[in-house]
Amino acid sequence: MKRISTILMAFALVLTMTQCKKNEETNQDETVTITLDVKGNNGSKVDVNTITGTVNFETGDKVYVGSGGKYVGFLTHNGTNFVGNITNPTENQPLQFYFLGNVTPIETLAAGTTEECSVIISDQTEHLPVISCAASFENYVSGVTSYTGHLLNKCALVKFNVTTPSNSPICITGMKNKVTIDFTQNTLTPSQDGEGVIKLPAGSGENVEKWAILLPQEALEEGEEGSAYSEDGLFVGIRPAIVAIDENGYCADGLCVSVSLRILPEGAINGLFTINENGDKVYFSKGNLQYIGNVAIPFWKFADNQWECLGTTSGQNSSDENINRDLFGWGASGNNHGAVCYQPWSTSNQNSDYYAYGLDTYSLFDQTGQADWGYNTIVNGGNSNNLWRTLDKNEWAYLFNSRNTMSGIRFVKAKVNSRNGIIVLPDDWNILNYVLNNANLLSGCSYEDNTISASNWGNKFENNGAVFLPCGGWRSGINVNSVGAVGDYWSSTSEGTNVYELEFTNNLIPHTQSRHYGFSVRLVQDY
Repeated sequence: MKRISTILMAFALVLTMTQCKKNEETNQDETVTITLDVKGNNGSKVDVNTITGTVNFETGDKVYVGSGGKYVGFLTHNGTNFVGNITNPTENQPLQFYFLGNVTPIETLAAGTTEECSVIISDQTEHLPVISCAASFENYVSGVTSYTGHLLNKCALVKFNVTTPSNSPICITGMKNKVTIDFTQNTLTPSQDGEGVIKLPAGSGENVEKWAILLPQEALEEGEEGSAYSEDGLFVGIRPAIVAIDENGYCADGLCVSVSLRILPEGAINGLFTINENGDKVYFSKGNLQYIGNVAIPFWKFADNQWECLGTTSGQNSSDENINRDLFGWGASGNNHGAVCYQPWSTSNQNSDYYAYGLDTYSLFDQTGQADWGYNTIVNGGNSNNLWRTLDKNEWAYLFNSRNTMSGIRFVKAKVNSRNGIIVLPDDWNILNYVLNNANLLSGCSYEDNTISASNWGNKFENNGAVFLPCGGWRSGINVNSVGAVGDYWSSTSEGTNVYELEFTNNLIPHTQSRHYGFSVRLVQDY
């Protein structure tokens, strides 16, 4: 990473401080006026015009001030100077100044009490959030009104040459994109938030130049497929290898990123979902699994819409095999894998009749894998066998309770096209797509908290990779119950006589249930 003087943020801080004389019994706020005078034409990187390279502070930019191990206030740029109030700076210690681009700290700051705060610089589509800091050369002394210092750049300016047919912002992962200020130690520490996403400006073409601010970090090897992608989820690529990033670094040669149209599996939604700590991801099918039995040659398909549930309208509240179904006993895949009840219309009330491969110790994809519904040929899901599978209990649990996402949202309760259910958001969900209420909560909230029309679902959610798990009810024998009120989804994991399922109650941690119940099935395909 080339270090050149043109990006050194060597600002002379002329800190003109006007203050009220301290009352011996009462501490009063100190009013601080700061004039930042750029020495010469050094191109210091604060807000960068990536066409001309011109760098300037902007009206509204803020400098956060620390003193005595605490945050004491902020100063705002008024078009000429930084002006603001600080509260009770500590005598005989330097003042600490932190410029965090135009990013607002995650935490609520309280002057005189806050000891730490952090910012995330993922979104660089409109501004480059340069991170810099300084200590005043002189110790603060009451009555002294002039202080000096140098505001030093703590990041690097890097150019990416992006080749993409997408007009959506391009995201790269694996970067340190979070900065934590420790006012007690006067340190500024970079780290990685979530997948470490840095979002570059929109714009398509061949070798389109996109500038980014990168925080100091060790060298990175070339990423895996999907480590670069378009925000709309339609295009995917690989993040290039990145050399070690130094403070005040500069790279104008251009790191090459190429993303191309993501080839989705037939029948899949375009969102990606992490299912374990190893980072493995899956696509969800575009609807719950259905068995179409009322035709001369029965077949398996995914529902045409994510909210679709057959309920009793198809007659699945009977043991007739020539009807359409979407509530199945565990392992009732239609393949003779050794269970007594393996047909999708099976209605036995005996758990032992649903033992995969004839034993209670096997999960769905053990042995031949034929007990898993995903082993079937699904006509609108690739039309070949063994393409899809059922999530196991740990994957369901990780998806809902542990997964890191760019937005911080994993799921919400919702009513989509008048159907109750759970919306599961993909890893790269943009929080600006749609305002959602009561994220990651089941208890104490209602499906009506997020009421979404069919058109909004298609445009705002499904096109951005969201999954909807409708409340399809459940079946015991031929009795179908709670359609539209309760959601039950099978996992592939057995546990003695019973097996694990996911139920929409006060939490979404899979628990054991009898095998003979008829529950919904939502399949995934590994990415």
